[in-house]
Amino acid sequence: MLDRDTRAAKSFYREVRKFAESVKSWDATAVWYETKPDEAHDLTLVSQRVYGRRDEVLAVMAAAGLDTPYQPLPQKRIALPSDGLLMSIKRRTGFESVAQYRRDFAPTWMEP
Repeated sequence: MLDRDTRAAKSFYREVRKFAESVKSWDATAVWYETKPDEAHDLTLVSQRVYGRRDEVLAVMAAAGLDTPYQPLPQKRIALPSDGLLMSIKRRTGFESVAQYRRDFAPTWMEP
C-alpha cells in the first residue's frame, strides 16, 4: 500500500533504528525483548507479544536491523520503543501502521 507521504515509512524505520542502536539498558522508554525461534519467519509474533497487536512489523524490523520482512529474525535481544514512544515517533514521522487509524493512504490523526 502506498502512502500519500512516500517518505513516512522510511523516516519511521530510521527513527526506530536510531533508537534501538542508542538506547541505554536503564532507559524506561525501551522494551527489551529476547526473540524466540518461532518468530524467525513471522515478525508479527514479536509485534503481538510486545505491543498486543500484529501491526508493528516495521518497528520490529527496524529494532532488529532487518532490511526486508523476508529476512529471518535472529535470536537476540532487541530494544523496541515503548508503546507511548512508538506513537510519538509515528506522529513525528507521519507514519501509521495500524489499519484502523488509516484512511485514503494516510493516518487519520493527520486530518485537520
